[in-house]
Amino acid sequence: MLPLALSLTNKRVLVLGAGKVAASKIALVLEQGANITVISPEVLVSLPEGVHHEARRYTPGDLEGFHLVISATGVPEVNDLVVAEANARGIWLNVVDDPGRCDFFFTAVHREGPVTVSVSSEGSAPALAQYLRDHVRATLPRGVASVAKSLRTERDAMHESGVSTESISWRARIEELFAAEGN
Repeated sequence: MLPLALSLTNKRVLVLGAGKVAASKIALVLEQGANITVISPEVLVSLPEGVHHEARRYTPGDLEGFHLVISATGVPEVNDLVVAEANARGIWLNVVDDPGRCDFFFTAVHREGPVTVSVSSEGSAPALAQYLRDHVRATLPRGVASVAKSLRTERDAMHESGVSTESISWRARIEELFAAEGN
C-alpha cells in the first residue's frame, strides 16, 4: 500500500450503513471537509449535522457521482454488489473488516496543527496501529505544530523570493526550532 494524504474537501463520500463502525469513519471523513451521504435503512447512532441520510437499502447505481465509498453494512451480499459497482466505476472503496476488498485503509491518526502522524497495519490489526500511534505520539517533541508553522513561513518566504528550497539541509534549522521550544 502507498501511504497518501488525501484532500477530501468538498469531495462526495458515500457511507453504506449507520452503525458504530460507520460512525467512526464518518467522523474522520467529515473532519476533512467531505460532503457525506449515508444510505442505511436505519440509523443506529447519531449522525453529525451536515451528513445527508437516505433511509433505504443500497441499490446498484447508488455509487454514481461519489469519489470515495465506505461500505459498513456487515452484509456480504451487499458488499459483493458494492465491490462490483465500485470497481466498474473506478471509485475508491473501503469495505469495513474486509481488507482484501479495500482500495484504501483508514489509519490510526494523531494531528498536531499541520503535522499528521499516521500508522497503518493495512487492515490486518487496527488495534496494533492505534497502539503504535499512541507510542509515537508520546515520543514527539514539544512544539511540533509551532515548528511546522515556522518552517512553512520560512519556505514560503524563500519561494516568494525565487529561492529553491530543494537543496537546503533543514535538519539544523529544525533542531534550532525545537531547542527554542524547550526540547
